Amino acid sequence: MGRVSGKVVVISGAARGQGRSHALKMAAEGADIIALDICANIASNAYALATPDDLATTARDIEALGQRVEAIQVDVRDRGAVEEAIGKAVGTFGRLDVVVANAGICPLGVRRPQEAFVDAVDVDLGGVLNVIHASLRHLESGSSIIATGSLAAFLRGSVDNPASGPGGAGYGFAKRVIAEYIHELALQLAPVNIRANAVHPTNCNTAMLQSDVMYRIFRPDLEHPTREDAELAFPAMNAMPVGFVEPEDISNAVLFLASDESRYVTGQQLRIDAGGYVKANPFHI
Repeated sequence: MGRVSGKVVVISGAARGQGRSHALKMAAEGADIIALDICANIASNAYALATPDDLATTARDIEALGQRVEAIQVDVRDRGAVEEAIGKAVGTFGRLDVVVANAGICPLGVRRPQEAFVDAVDVDLGGVLNVIHASLRHLESGSSIIATGSLAAFLRGSVDNPASGPGGAGYGFAKRVIAEYIHELALQLAPVNIRANAVHPTNCNTAMLQSDVMYRIFRPDLEHPTREDAELAFPAMNAMPVGFVEPEDISNAVLFLASDESRYVTGQQLRIDAGGYVKANPFHI
């Protein structure tokens, strides 16, 4: 307990899924939380996104752990709104120590295809940049930045293939750029003792994965695949015999990167992928 005691952490996409898991893990270890989420749907994205009630639940759960929280509805695509939200919350808490740029969508299929690529890039890449860049002015020596990437960044042709549509291409592109961005950001921030790392999950048991559109991607042989149908195919991504990891598995890595235990860890591409990368790629230095 107390691995991030006294720290203030901003987390985007905090209303549910990985973001909520990260927020509760950090709060349980002593951090106060700035929880950001759009709490609205995006037209090109076929599955429902979080709601205001979801964000309120996250906030209540953090408070039940004895920590303070500022829960703010904000669209990470809007740099000005993100800067305002983070600035006000930092004014309340008096500091900012950790940034978890986590919000993301995966608008697969043919729904509004001309918008899907743009939305995926704007949220999954632009949103990460906005949250990090809006936070930088508030960070001091010893701070930590963590971006959520994806195993898809390292598996060309996985999500960025014709069957996934333009949104899949946008998702894969965004996650690849995040990986390179974190490499360069870590180098630039190292002289002022601020760390930057990325976590790259494989399939994760959230609403993004457990959606009809994702089931169809994994089971194109069926017209109306169910979750049970898709779960037969999910393990194909991984070397270990599992179809997906849980949000808490990612949160454990995020907590480590947020804590002082990782004070000399920067520029890492930390894959929580059940061996998905090593299954698909030969060893290289």
